[in-house]
Amino acid sequence: MSLREKKVAEKKEEIIRMAIRVLSEKGYNGITMEEIAAKLLMTKGTVYYYFKDKQELLYHSQIMLLERSLWKVQQIQQKQIPIDKKLNQSIISHIEYILEERSGFELMLKPEQIFNTKQLDVIFKLRDTYAGIFDQMIIEGIDEGTFHVTDVKVVRNIILGSMNWVTQWYAENGKKSRTEIAEDIAIYLLRMLSPNK
Repeated sequence: MSLREKKVAEKKEEIIRMAIRVLSEKGYNGITMEEIAAKLLMTKGTVYYYFKDKQELLYHSQIMLLERSLWKVQQIQQKQIPIDKKLNQSIISHIEYILEERSGFELMLKPEQIFNTKQLDVIFKLRDTYAGIFDQMIIEGIDEGTFHVTDVKVVRNIILGSMNWVTQWYAENGKKSRTEIAEDIAIYLLRMLSPNK
């Protein structure tokens, strides 16, 4: 990547990060590109230089969040540690990240209402790849006798659903930090897979 390409990528990410907050406050349908630019203290032309419209801006925000999520769990997958520890760390990493990027993930709830078929294909492929990593961990745990479950897909959906729902109820000013909440949830979810522990 050239220096110019790197600068363009950094600027796009900066716009995406700021726009996510604005979109989460006003809602996708409640704000125009012009208003987004004003909130970002940029000219309309600057934002349009990087993104042709509001939908493309939101699409790139979703791709960025999904790719980062995938990268984080892939890093954990490469560790030479027991499978229950891998899954534990993956759950904690997931929860910490969605709470850190809460505004962006909350905009992901109904992508089919915003994105075109081609964009949805990319989004759903990334989601499926991510879910597949959790499937692999569960299967590995079953094969080595660490996890005691019969339906991998159901268990994976319970895990992902539980983790993703945290954005709906976690309070930043609550008694526990993001990490403490993530660790607690990981303990309970792993008990579902290894009920005798």
